[in-house]
Amino acid sequence: MCLRGIHKLDMRKAPEIPGHKSHAEMGLNMNILILSAGTRNKVVQYFKRELAGEGKVIASDCSDLAPAVYDADKFYLVPRIDEPGYIDVVLDICKKEKVDGVFSLIDPELSLLAKEKERFLAIGTQPIISPYDLVETCLDKYRMYRLLGDMGIPTGRCYVDKEAFYRGVEKGDISYPVFVKPVKGSASIHINKVYGEKEVEVLFDLYDDLMIQEFMDGTEYGADVYVDMLSGKCTSIFVKEKIKMRAGETDKSVSVKDGKLFSLIEDFAEKCGFRGMIDIDIFKIGDVYYISEVNPRFGGGYPHAYECGVNMPAQVIRNLKGEKNAEDIGNYEAGICMMKYSEVMIRRLSDK
Repeated sequence: MCLRGIHKLDMRKAPEIPGHKSHAEMGLNMNILILSAGTRNKVVQYFKRELAGEGKVIASDCSDLAPAVYDADKFYLVPRIDEPGYIDVVLDICKKEKVDGVFSLIDPELSLLAKEKERFLAIGTQPIISPYDLVETCLDKYRMYRLLGDMGIPTGRCYVDKEAFYRGVEKGDISYPVFVKPVKGSASIHINKVYGEKEVEVLFDLYDDLMIQEFMDGTEYGADVYVDMLSGKCTSIFVKEKIKMRAGETDKSVSVKDGKLFSLIEDFAEKCGFRGMIDIDIFKIGDVYYISEVNPRFGGGYPHAYECGVNMPAQVIRNLKGEKNAEDIGNYEAGICMMKYSEVMIRRLSDK
């Protein structure tokens, strides 16, 4: 199961963060577990940098060809998240490695982590995740659309009933082109921009659980947000204008600052009850900002925020120490560009 040696450690029991001392508070090293690390090498590297040798970054993945795991201090090869017993394997890793905090980097695992939160807390491991119902809402794009509407926050019009959509077209409520996408999906899989009824019919025949979303013809932004695990206050926001996307992730972007947008995001995140890292997709049409989607995890473009000084790993570590983070919204320079490029990792199979 494990590709490197592990040490057996006794099971520990501890309540949630507000009522117990962490390893760091007791002068012990702090250990972080990053689930489904995949190709997110930078996130692993950032946590190692912030721990500065006072703890371990442990990574897991279902493939030993996931490059990010080789940047960790230690890694585990685990079953796929949908296999029976997966969560028990993760809990066992947490017990053996005395893990203080755990989070996932992929959407399908977020609900599982939030749902099993109490089992992690019972062994002294804090999941860095928002409440289960809120995570489920984020992963269901139509539910998020309805929540935004109930909160009075501008968002693109959505339909899950194609006949209702056709009636909306007839009334002038919405017009082509539109996006047809899965109600639950990630990485831009099966998202199509369509220009007429025939295309809608073909896609609805091919796939189940689709929705139709208004095409937002405006400037696209992404926001990397941290909501303090202890206070529930939004403590940092980084906004970038998206210049180029690849496989659903920001490939090139430039940092921007706007107090109006900061206020919208802060109010939204705190009222909803988010915790930890969240990634928000936003469009600006005219002078109006529209929230499109919310991912309750590190976004693929987070390295841009970190390199501009918006340090979420440090905020996670402070929370795990039992310390609240100070509000520091918009403390970065505008006009800084991020440009992703390809890199290669080489490993000998016999060395894994």
